[in-house]
Amino acid sequence: MGHVFASLELSNPIKEELNPVKVNALADTGALMLCIPEHVANQLYLETESTREVTVADGSSKKVPYVGPIKVKFENRTCFVGALVLGDEVLLGAVPMEDMDLVVNPSKRTITVDPESPNIAHARVKYLTKAL
Repeated sequence: MGHVFASLELSNPIKEELNPVKVNALADTGALMLCIPEHVANQLYLETESTREVTVADGSSKKVPYVGPIKVKFENRTCFVGALVLGDEVLLGAVPMEDMDLVVNPSKRTITVDPESPNIAHARVKYLTKAL
């Protein structure tokens, strides 16, 4: 299986006068967060909200900036998330993919909006009603 990439627009919703940054992001269902390189965080004037400790693929851990908010756009879907600043490419993790209701097809090496909900993102939630 090869890598799956998604064409995204990243923007800073607080500084709407800035142009979005168009990126080709590696879609990684094994990762949770959106990760962006430092130069993307700088282009979007994103503020560091905190520092997070992360464990990377080789098992080592490091402290990295957590920035945001970031508006992520894929086709007709958007979400607002924070991002870890590390690496040399944008990595799209499971949290923003789930938020936008995206589907990864590893055999075709594509990412698409969920064909069962093409116009509005769908989310599965638990709803409890008060017992009578």
